[in-house]
Amino acid sequence: MRSLIEETFALHCKAHKLDVAREYRFHPVRRWRFDFAIPERMIAIECEGGVHSHGRHTRGSGFVADCEKYNHAAAAGWFVFRFDGKAVQSGEAIAFVLGVLNNKRVTNE
Repeated sequence: MRSLIEETFALHCKAHKLDVAREYRFHPVRRWRFDFAIPERMIAIECEGGVHSHGRHTRGSGFVADCEKYNHAAAAGWFVFRFDGKAVQSGEAIAFVLGVLNNKRVTNE
């Protein structure tokens, strides 16, 4: 089941005509998937839910599993960008990704 955060990011991608693959399996052996990916640019986008409610990504075993997944992705050459719900809903996440794709320097200003 896809989360509200993921559905919101998907709508932002559609509005900006950004072609992304959903649930993209990036590892040849493990069943790891990215929420969104732009494979030709080796860019992955992860929408992290439950950040403040002790969701899967912030509890011990979930956090450890995410570390393993993201480390393997980085070792394979992927750029993994992680966004919480607030960043997705505000449009900060899509703006960041578009900035990266347009080779613009992304700042926190």
